[in-house]
Amino acid sequence: MPLPELLEIRRYPVKAMGGESLESAEIDARGLVGDRAYAVVDGDGKLATGKHSRRFRRRDEVFEFASRTTPNGIRVTGRGGEWAAPSHEVDRALSDAMGDQVRVLAESTTPFFDAGQVSVVGTASLSWCREHLGVDADRRRIRPNLVIDTDEPFIEETWTGDVCVGEVRLTPVERIERCRMIDIAQEGLPQDGRWLKNLTAAREMCLGIYLDVAAPGRVAVGDEVSVRGTG
Repeated sequence: MPLPELLEIRRYPVKAMGGESLESAEIDARGLVGDRAYAVVDGDGKLATGKHSRRFRRRDEVFEFASRTTPNGIRVTGRGGEWAAPSHEVDRALSDAMGDQVRVLAESTTPFFDAGQVSVVGTASLSWCREHLGVDADRRRIRPNLVIDTDEPFIEETWTGDVCVGEVRLTPVERIERCRMIDIAQEGLPQDGRWLKNLTAAREMCLGIYLDVAAPGRVAVGDEVSVRGTG
């Protein structure tokens, strides 16, 4: 049986904003290099996302913006403009959009990740959602780092031991529990209130897995994915 392949690499330079699709990327001990390296932060130190919590503040306006990496640094686009990030100009544009003073800040001592270092989803799992949940099942809604071309729905949830992709070795941590962010209009996708409701009923809100980095290295689209289970 042929091994699964890495179909897509996705990175999100500014947390919660739209991201970028890459042909290759470095993964270090933190995760995908440059992923969620920045976030939109308010005066209380809370990060702009699609949900409320101790660390996060719901600011759906952040989803109207996208970030990408260029040779000259991070660029943010949205609402008809484009700015370098971080910069006073992007801070002003985001503050105007959100009706509050916010800034784009680099990660310091507290990681900007929600949980695990690398997120993965299989194409068969997305196809199952499309067929059984009646949703678009677009991978952009769930913001994975790695999209794996798989034949069996949710096979990634059964992986134990080492998951090897290119030069990188990853260790599965947990299933990813989704929130209302998957229903929000983002990256050219319309709002869809069915996603979370149907996923909750069918799969306890879970889709995809988090993994931590056991050995860093480089990954590229087309890399084979092998799993060395612990039994």
